[in-house]
Amino acid sequence: MTTPHDSEQYVVPATLDGARLDKATAALATGLSVARVKRAIDGGHVRVDGRRRAKGAPVATGETITIARGEISAPDAPCTPEPDAPLVLRFESDTVIVADKRAGQATAPLRAGELGALANALVGRFPELAGIGYGPREPGILHRLDIGTSGVVVVARTAAAWGTLREALKSGRLVKRYGVVCESDGLPDEGTIAHPIANHPKDQRRVIACIHPRDVTRYSPREATTRFRVLRRGERYALVEASAARALRHQIRVHFAAIDHPLVGDLLYGSAVPMVGGRHALHASFVSFDGDGVVPRFAATSPLPPELDALV
Repeated sequence: MTTPHDSEQYVVPATLDGARLDKATAALATGLSVARVKRAIDGGHVRVDGRRRAKGAPVATGETITIARGEISAPDAPCTPEPDAPLVLRFESDTVIVADKRAGQATAPLRAGELGALANALVGRFPELAGIGYGPREPGILHRLDIGTSGVVVVARTAAAWGTLREALKSGRLVKRYGVVCESDGLPDEGTIAHPIANHPKDQRRVIACIHPRDVTRYSPREATTRFRVLRRGERYALVEASAARALRHQIRVHFAAIDHPLVGDLLYGSAVPMVGGRHALHASFVSFDGDGVVPRFAATSPLPPELDALV
C-alpha cells in the first residue's frame, strides 16, 4: 500500500516469516529485482519497523517493511563502458573471461555514471557482456571482490555460460583459492574454520562469526567453512592458502579474525597494522571449473602481488 512521501509499506506475511530482508522485499514489491532491492537496502531506502536492517537479516511475520520508492524508482542504468581503461586478463575463451582486479578498485559501480570499476573496463572491451548477469551494472560478473582485495574475477560472456557458472558457484564446482597473510605465531600448519556467519546487527560494513551458541540462536547465521594451509613462514607473518567452496561476504576475513589471526591490514576485523594503499592482505589467486557441455574446463592463476609477497 502507498503512504505519504512516495513510499510503500508492506506487512510481512506468515509465508515469508524468517526470509531474508532482500528476498522478502523483492517478493512483496512489484517491479523491483533482488539486485535493485539490495542496493536500496544498502542505501538506507528500505526500513523494517522504522529501522535499518542488513539485507541478509531475517524478517518476521507482522513486521512492516517500508520502501522509499521515490528514491529507487528510476530504472537501473547500465554500466558506463571505458574502452581505454587498463584491464588484465588471466583467461579468455568464447564463453568465459577471468579478469585480474587490482586492490583499491571496485568490482562494479554502485551508482549510475560511476567510472573506474572493473566492470567499466570489461564492458568497454567486451560490449557483448551488457545484459548478462545480476544487473546492468554487473555485466557478466559472477562474483565480487572487496575493494581492498585483489585477484581473479570470473565473467560469463553468454547467457548460457552465466547460468552454468552460477550453478557451479552455488554447488561448489567453481574452485576458488586465496592467498592470505597473517601473524605466523600460533597459527597451525593447516586447519579448518567452521564458524557460521551472520550480518553484524549494528554495523552494515561487517559480518560476525557466530562462535557462541547464543549468537547462533540470536542471529540465524549461514553455515561457512574455510580450509587453510601455511605455504611459507617469515620472521613475523605467514603466507597461507585458503579455500571456501561457497565463500560468503567477508568469510575469509572474519574467519581468520575469529581465530585471532586477522589479515594484515584488515583494520575492519582487528588488524593493528595498516598497509600502504589501504588494502588488506587477501588475494584471489586461483579459480577453476571442471567443465560441462556449455562451458569447457578452465583454470586461471594470478600471482601474489609484490606488496603481499614482501611481508613474508
